Amino acid sequence: MTVIEANGARIPAIGLGTMTLKEQVCIDAVKTALKLGYRHLDTAERYGNEEWVGEGLHQGLAETGLKREDVFVTTKVYWDKLAPGDFEQSVEDSLKKLKLPWVDLLLIHWNNPKVPLSDSIKSLCSAKKNGQAKHVGVANFTTAMLDEAAKLATEPLVTNQIEVHPFLDQTKVVAACKKHGMSITAYCPIARGKVPGNETLERIAKAHDKSASQVALRYLVQQGIVPIPRTATPAHLAANLAVFDFALTEAEMAEIAKLAKPDGRVVNPAHSPKWDA
Repeated sequence: MTVIEANGARIPAIGLGTMTLKEQVCIDAVKTALKLGYRHLDTAERYGNEEWVGEGLHQGLAETGLKREDVFVTTKVYWDKLAPGDFEQSVEDSLKKLKLPWVDLLLIHWNNPKVPLSDSIKSLCSAKKNGQAKHVGVANFTTAMLDEAAKLATEPLVTNQIEVHPFLDQTKVVAACKKHGMSITAYCPIARGKVPGNETLERIAKAHDKSASQVALRYLVQQGIVPIPRTATPAHLAANLAVFDFALTEAEMAEIAKLAKPDGRVVNPAHSPKWDA
């Protein structure tokens, strides 16, 4: 598995997103992913599935002979739990559900404008200092928020997890991440099912004997962006991992880049920040 290095972290270049995966479906998806070669699992307090992700991880480790250190596990603290005290409780609860003494990466899931960033970043960095997280980062941060967080952080921020796929222009925030030495983790890399059937992506896929979804993932991987597609289907789990045996040409990369629109978001909840224009 290829890794992306950022501010001291070595992040496997593709991960399994687990949002909406619950109970046995979630356990089985995590175990199958580990057997196929995934070494990066992404969950969050808000997904309500940390106990099943943890169960899948522990069963998967036992069945594959992998060590805990071989798998990069990410979880997140939601925007309604960022206040001092609430943040620490959220981290403790997450570790208890995952049955882990530490996670590889802890993120602020969404910012909360009612909680000073100085408070939430302080709690985040404390979780690293006290050994609950090997690395820390943020999610859904805009360029202005990244600049402020980088100034406040006493520990290196290693990623900004944001929506990235061929239909959304994220040029500004990607540039801001690079400026701060941070990686970009891409959620919804298949744009919640909008990738399959797209004429441009299907045509490029055909030329490489791949699927449109594999082309969309390759497009991100080739830019050093870490996609975390979500699926519980074994065939899709395998296909999503099979993006390291081909490369897109410069012309194909440029053609895919033209699909991006400022309004291409598929995730925009009420608590979203004012996104970069």
